[in-house]
Amino acid sequence: MKIIIDDKIPYIRGAFEPVAEVVYLPGAKTTPDVVKDADAIVTRTRTICNEDLLKDSTVKFIATATIGYDHIDTDYCDAGGIRWTNAPGCNSKSVEQYIASTLMVLAETKGWKLSEKTIGVVGVGNVGSKVARVCEILGMRVLLNDPPRERAEGSDGFVSLQTIQHEADIITLHVPLNMKGEDATYHLANDTFLNALVKKPVLINSCRGEVTETQALKRALDEGLISDFVCDCWEDEPDLDLELLAKTCIATPHIAGYSKDGKATGTLMSVHAISDFFGLGLNNWSPSGVELPSNPVIEIDGAGLSEQQIIARAILHTYDIRNDDADFRKNTGLFEQLRGDYPTRREFPAFTVKTKNVDAVTVAKLKLLGFT
Repeated sequence: MKIIIDDKIPYIRGAFEPVAEVVYLPGAKTTPDVVKDADAIVTRTRTICNEDLLKDSTVKFIATATIGYDHIDTDYCDAGGIRWTNAPGCNSKSVEQYIASTLMVLAETKGWKLSEKTIGVVGVGNVGSKVARVCEILGMRVLLNDPPRERAEGSDGFVSLQTIQHEADIITLHVPLNMKGEDATYHLANDTFLNALVKKPVLINSCRGEVTETQALKRALDEGLISDFVCDCWEDEPDLDLELLAKTCIATPHIAGYSKDGKATGTLMSVHAISDFFGLGLNNWSPSGVELPSNPVIEIDGAGLSEQQIIARAILHTYDIRNDDADFRKNTGLFEQLRGDYPTRREFPAFTVKTKNVDAVTVAKLKLLGFT
C-alpha cells in the first residue's frame, strides 16, 4: 500500500509507516506521475485533486486535513469511485481565536465598546457558530445568516442578508466556496452586496478568497462603503492583489485556522478516515508532540480595567493578530512560505488565567471562552 502525504501536514509522520509505504512531498510536487501507483493521498488545499491529477492513477481515497474541500473535484471523484473526506470543524476554534483577536484590536484602535456593536455572521456552520458564540460572550448583538440552515431548521434565529447589510457594524464571512446553485457564494461580496451596506461596516474574510471580489472591494474602500477590510483569504492567492493588501487594516496569509490544536485535529481525522476505509487498525492513533505554549499562564490584575480590557489582555496574550499582519506586510512575496512555515499557536484552553481584582462575571466569561 502506498500513501502520498503533503509534507506540511503536522504530527502525521509515523502514523502510517507500520502499514504502508509513505511518501512526503510538497503539495505543488504532488503530480500525476507521483500518484499514479498510490492508494491514498493526504493533502491540504494547495493540491488540486481533479481528473488531471487522478486520471491514470490507482488512488482510491483522498483525505484533506482541512475544513474546505473546493480543491477536490468531488464530482469527478464520485463518478470514478474515489472516496474522499475533509475535516469539518477541525480548525473552527482557531478561527474563533483569530476573530476574537481581530475584534479586540479593532476595539482598541477604534475606541469601541464591543457591547454596543452589532456583528453579522454570514455562514453559521462549524466555524461561524463558534464565532457567533464568542461574540455573544463579548456582549455583542449577533445577527446570523445561513440560508441552508434556515431552510432545514426554520427561520427562528436567522436573518436575511439584507438585514445584515442594513444593521451590522461588522460583517464576518464564514461560508464555503460554492461556485453555483441556490447557495452560490462565489463573489458573494461583490458590487451589489457592497453598495447595499448602510452602516459602513468593517468586513472580515477568513473563509475563502473567492467569496469576495477584489475590484469591488477596492472600490468599496475607496468610496467609503466599508470602513475597513480584514483579510486572511485572498482571491487568486498566492498571487494576491497588492493594491488591495495596502488598503486593508489587517492582512494575514490564510492562517486564521492555523492553530496547533486545529492542525492536530485535522491530522487525526484524516488518519482515522483512511484507516477506516482500508481497515488499517489505526483508530486508536492520536497525534503526539503537540507543543505547549511557551507562556501558558496569564496573570491579570483587573484594578482600573474594564471587563473588555481584561478579556482583551487574555485573548491577545494567546494571539495578537497584529504580529502576523506586520510579518505579512514585510514579506508579501513569501505568501506560501509564510503559510507553510507558520509558527502555529495554541487555542484558549491551553492557557490558564490567574486573576485578582476581577469580578466573578468577568471570570465566568473567561471560562466560557475556554480559558482554565
